[in-house]
Amino acid sequence: SSRRIRSNSGIDIPQDLSELSEAEVNSVAPPAPIYKIVLTGGPCGGKTTSMARLSPYLRERGFEVIACPEAFSLLVSNGMSFDYLGAVEGMDVVVQDTVMDMQIGLEDGFERVLRARGKPAVLLCDRGLMDGSAYMAQEGWDRLLAKRDVQSVSELREGRYNAVFHLVTAAEGAEPFYTLENNAVRTETPELARELDGMTRNAWVGHPNLKIFDNSTDFEKKMQRVVEETARLVGLPTQMQRVTTKFLLRNKPDLDKFPEDVRVRVFDVEKVYLNQDEIIADNIIDEYAFIRMRSTVNEDGEASGTVYGWTGVQKTDDGQTIEKKRIINKREYNSLFNNRDKSRHIVRQKRISFLWNIQSFTIHEYQEPVSDICILHAQVQSTLGSEGVHDLDVSIPPFLEVDKLLGDSEEDKKHYGAYHISLRD
Repeated sequence: SSRRIRSNSGIDIPQDLSELSEAEVNSVAPPAPIYKIVLTGGPCGGKTTSMARLSPYLRERGFEVIACPEAFSLLVSNGMSFDYLGAVEGMDVVVQDTVMDMQIGLEDGFERVLRARGKPAVLLCDRGLMDGSAYMAQEGWDRLLAKRDVQSVSELREGRYNAVFHLVTAAEGAEPFYTLENNAVRTETPELARELDGMTRNAWVGHPNLKIFDNSTDFEKKMQRVVEETARLVGLPTQMQRVTTKFLLRNKPDLDKFPEDVRVRVFDVEKVYLNQDEIIADNIIDEYAFIRMRSTVNEDGEASGTVYGWTGVQKTDDGQTIEKKRIINKREYNSLFNNRDKSRHIVRQKRISFLWNIQSFTIHEYQEPVSDICILHAQVQSTLGSEGVHDLDVSIPPFLEVDKLLGDSEEDKKHYGAYHISLRD
C-alpha cells in the first residue's frame, strides 16, 4: 500500500496524487486562489445587501462564490430562543461553543467545495469566529478558548480570514434608516445596536485587513465602497483611488498614554522580499512579492501565536497598484524564505493595532534595518475634492504626535517605504 500523508484539514491522503480524482487533488493543492471575507457589524449595517451585491459582481468577473450563513441565526431561526442564553448557568459558553462548531463546519465545508472546483473563488462569511467574543464576558470567552485548546486568537482571526469588512450599524450616523424589519432574529434598540457595533469592532482589532465602512456617505455609496474594497482584495481593477493614509510620528508610541477603553493589539512582524522573475505582461512596469510572519505579543511580552502570509504587488502603466494576498502555512513560509532577495534586508517591525473614532489604525515601529521610524497607517476611504485634491477624513488620535502626512513622492518612498528601506547599501 502507498505511504500516506496528512493534509491541512487533518484527512489522510495518498502521497501518490495519481490515486486521487481531479477534484480531490484540487482540494489538497488548489490551482487557483480562494479568498475568505468576513462581513460583520452591528444590526442594520448592510451585511445582507453587501452579500447580494458582491455575489453577482464577482461571478460576472470569473470567480466562484459561496455565501456562508451565520451559525447563530441558524440556531435561532430553527427554534432556539434567546431565553436559552440565561436559562442555565454557563449556557452562554455552551451556545457559543456550538456556534463555533457550526461556523467552522460550514466554512470548512464550503471552502473544500470551492477548492475542489479549481477556479478562483470567494467565500463570503456572514460573521466569523471572533464575533462570538462580542456577546460574551471576557471570562466566558477565555473559558471557551481554553476548552477548545485555542493557543492564540490569531488562529480565529488573521490565520483564518483574508479580510474583515465591518459595516457600521445605521444606528450610528444614519439613525433615520435604522430598522429591523429585514431580520426577524434581531430585536435591538438603536442604543443597544450602537453598543453591539462597538463591541463587534473591538472583537476584530488586530486583523491586518480590517476595513470599517461607516455611514459618512449615503447607503448606495457605502455599498460601492464595499464592492471596490473587495475588487482590490482579489486583484480586480478598481475605480477607488489609492492615496496615502500614512503619517510620520514624532516619537515611538507610549501605550500607557492610550485611553483605557481603547483596545490594543501588539505584533512582531518579519517581512521578507523575494527574488522575482522577469516581468512578462506589457502593462506592468514594476512587480515584487514578499512574505510576512506575524506573531501576536501577549501582555507578558511573549509571542502567543504566529500566522504567515504572501503578498504580490503589481504596478501598471496606467498608475494602478494591484495587490494579491494569501494566507500560507509555516512550511510554505520556510520554503519561500529560501528564495529571499539577498540584496535586501529582512525588515522587522513592531505593529500596534487599535480603533479610534470608528477608524482602524496600525502603527509600524521599525526595528531592523532602521530603528528610528514610526509610521501611523489609517485605514480610511478618501474622497476627491472639488479641485481634484483628495480629502482624507482621518481622525488623528490625540495621544499620538504626528509629524507630517506622507505622500506618494519618490522622496517619501525612499525614506519611509519598507520596499526602499530594505535595500542594502
